[in-house]
Order: sequence, then structure tokens, then C-alpha cells
Amino acid sequence: MFGDKREKLIKRLISSGYIHSDEVIEAFRQIPRENFVPEDHKLFSYSDTPLRIGKEQTISAPHMVGMMLELLELEKGDKVLEVGAGSGYHAAMAAHIIGEGGHVYTIEYIEELASRARANIESIGFQNRITVINADGSKGLPEHAPYDRIMVACGAPDVPQPLMDQLKEGGIIILPVGSGYYQKLIRVRKMDGKFIKEDHGGCAFVPMVGEYGV
Repeated sequence: MFGDKREKLIKRLISSGYIHSDEVIEAFRQIPRENFVPEDHKLFSYSDTPLRIGKEQTISAPHMVGMMLELLELEKGDKVLEVGAGSGYHAAMAAHIIGEGGHVYTIEYIEELASRARANIESIGFQNRITVINADGSKGLPEHAPYDRIMVACGAPDVPQPLMDQLKEGGIIILPVGSGYYQKLIRVRKMDGKFIKEDHGGCAFVPMVGEYGV
């Protein structure tokens, strides 16, 4: 039912320049987005739009997921931290790219969504590659730091200091920075102990909650 729609979406994302690497394209091909979308929205699983998942949260539009994954430059075996698990889809895409030797720790502030994300991740057999934690993601997860990559799926007023502290030398953070529901997509690289920021254009995410949120 979804195979043709998935392939059409992939072709659109490639032609629009959002995705280009073999690894990201293959993740889109292999991870079924419909498993991460609520029942009443499944028909729209391969529409390039955010979809509501309850609790005033959304699963990001596929083009934004693809763009963030490309900017992260994920590698096999990476240890990844995600802030804002949502449905678990973004974590599953990253876990596919980094392979069985890597691991994704994803933090969700809302307990009900964390529980659903675990179930969604189990539905594709990735429960050993992804750990879902119900906590304040703005503070990171120091017990498993440092991380090769950190991805944030909610808008922060600035790059939270704990996330910078928990990033490996040579690592990358990708996150929306701004107020309200409009932000700039920022990539941060840690080079020689310094943090180099790049602006990759406007985006719209739900606001970050927690100690370092809005």
C-alpha cells in the first residue's frame, strides 16, 4: 500500500536537494514511516508535511528529517543523542544509518509519547539499537556522554550548554534555535575545543521544554 508513495516521496526529496547520500536515501527506503504515524493519519504517512502525534507534538516533515540527517554526517558505529523522541521515527532513521554497532539515546519529556515511541521502535525490531528515556532532554544525558552526534527536534532559545558539554571533539549538533514556533536550523561543530555555528535556514518546530527550554 505504501511502497509506491514512499518511492515517490524519495524521488521528490532527491530532486529538491534535501537528501543526496546513499545512507540517508536507504534509510528512507527501509524505515516505514507509517509505523510511526497515528492510525488516523496513516494515509498521509508519505506526504511531505508534519503530522500530529498527540500532546500538541508532531512527527517532522520528511524533508526536514532528511535535511537534518544529511547535516549530521552520521557514520557507522556513532553514539547519538536525540532530544525530543516524539514518535521515534527520527531516531529509527539515525539508527539505521549508524548500524548495529552504533546506538541512539533519545529523550522524550512527555511520558505517554515516550511509551508510544518505544512501541513504534519495537514494531521495526530496533529496540536494541535505540534507548528511549522519559526525562528533561534539555539537560542531555551525561551518563552516556560524550556523543558523536546530537540532534534536537524542538526549538531552543539557544544551544543548551549541557549539550555542548556532552559533545565529543569533532562532533556535530543540529538543532532549531529561536523563539516561538519559528527558528533557524543551526549546525554546531566542535573543533579544537571551540564551537563553530552555521545557519542552515528557517524551520518550524514545537518549543523545547525543560530547564534549558523556553
